[in-house]
Amino acid sequence: MTLALGGRARRNLKERAIGGVLFTAGAISILTTAGIVIVLVVESAGFFRRVPILEFLTGTKWTPMFQPQHFGVLPLVAGSFLVAVIASAVALPLGLGAAIYLSEYAPRRARTILKPTLEILAGVPTVVYGYFALTFMTPILQQLVPGLSMFNALSAGIVVGIMVLPLVASLSEDAMGAVPRGLREGSYALGATRFETAARVVTPAALSGIVASFILAVSRAVGETMAVVLAAGMTPNLTLDPRQSIETMTAYIVQVSLGDTPFGSIAYQSIFAVGLALFVVTLVMNIFGRWFLKRFRQVYA
Repeated sequence: MTLALGGRARRNLKERAIGGVLFTAGAISILTTAGIVIVLVVESAGFFRRVPILEFLTGTKWTPMFQPQHFGVLPLVAGSFLVAVIASAVALPLGLGAAIYLSEYAPRRARTILKPTLEILAGVPTVVYGYFALTFMTPILQQLVPGLSMFNALSAGIVVGIMVLPLVASLSEDAMGAVPRGLREGSYALGATRFETAARVVTPAALSGIVASFILAVSRAVGETMAVVLAAGMTPNLTLDPRQSIETMTAYIVQVSLGDTPFGSIAYQSIFAVGLALFVVTLVMNIFGRWFLKRFRQVYA
């Protein structure tokens, strides 16, 4: 009896220790996020005491490094979203198509070769993608698109789309692979084709994982830095023309962080305001993704 009680006490102690370690891991993640938000808010408060928030949100000129200074963030937001939209147009359909092929069409042997090969793209440094866009993609596009400048949003968006494509394909394929085999067999038993099964049964059942991959991919595209800096340039231009040079929010943060901007100056504080805007954009995207999933589940419940 004593040995049994002793063994039970040790197991309980072990479980409490494991629970404590896991709680600590979760708490560190939450505290890190909270710390980032606090730093952004505190530093941005100093910026907004000197620059009206309405001017920051609605201004169409961004020249914090020159006189006269203008702090309208719209050119940076437009550049970020232009690159993200182009990247999404490349990565989302191609990534989802690759995931459907790997999950529903590819033989087992082909899957074991193609999926690791596809994921190799995710390990290529982003600066390599930037030089690839600048030295290979842009010259080709200049022959196809009239008026395309050397630094342009089109080349940057395409390369970023190629960069995040493995993320969409891998996560979506994993989500489709987790769909029970019985759903597929039931669909085939009712006379559905392989494509109909993939499109109307497997994809809706794996929607949560697919949407999660989309959100991660778009967030990665919005937050990409080096590839965009090299391919799109650093011209804060309020335009939706992908042929023009643009500057994204992350590119501006890099530009100021690597320069000789004095600590505490308004230009230095502006990087935190831009970072806060980028954080809010990413947060809104995640909230929209959760709302979309909830609404989709209600429709198909």
